Amino acid sequence: MYKVLFQGSKMKKQGESQCTQKTISLLSPLGTIQVSGCENGVHTIQILMDVAPAERSSGAPLSCVVNDSLAETSPELQRCVEWLQAYFSEPQTTGSLPLPAFHHPALQGDSFTSRVLQVLLRDVTFGKTVSYKRLAEMAGNPRAVRAVGGAMRKNPVPLLVPCHRVISSSGQSGPYMSGKGNHLKQWLLTHERQGGEG
Repeated sequence: MYKVLFQGSKMKKQGESQCTQKTISLLSPLGTIQVSGCENGVHTIQILMDVAPAERSSGAPLSCVVNDSLAETSPELQRCVEWLQAYFSEPQTTGSLPLPAFHHPALQGDSFTSRVLQVLLRDVTFGKTVSYKRLAEMAGNPRAVRAVGGAMRKNPVPLLVPCHRVISSSGQSGPYMSGKGNHLKQWLLTHERQGGEG
């Protein structure tokens, strides 16, 4: 079910005019997910954690439904919704789907955070994991392990940029959503392992 919220949120970037964001709420196995974006691309994805882990039954359908109509949303938001729906229902197909454009400063420019997020998006594919240390190496600075953790905390579009795939060198899953979403990270990793077996 699609629920389109028209918000007056504005975002101004250097040398660009303001954009007006729209927010779509999706009901997923993780709880409510809110996707915000404009004509230029997706700004943020928020997992609201409004469903207790005990209420997530393993037999529940893996679907992502949206309220209302997508008629007045941008093609980029529609593409994001389609990607998320595929991720929950047929996760192994997401590698062949086009990603939406991103319109958030953390994903643009040449900052270390942007570089880490771009490398993670490009090189850590569905069902794979990478350590914070290895991701720092892949991003060009092997000693920036803590900065990689900071980049994961700043990730504006979790799920699409798969920060849940970054784990500790010991093999432990490590924190997710500042430690509040560790159970979600475990669910996502299990979902991907099981989805890749089909």
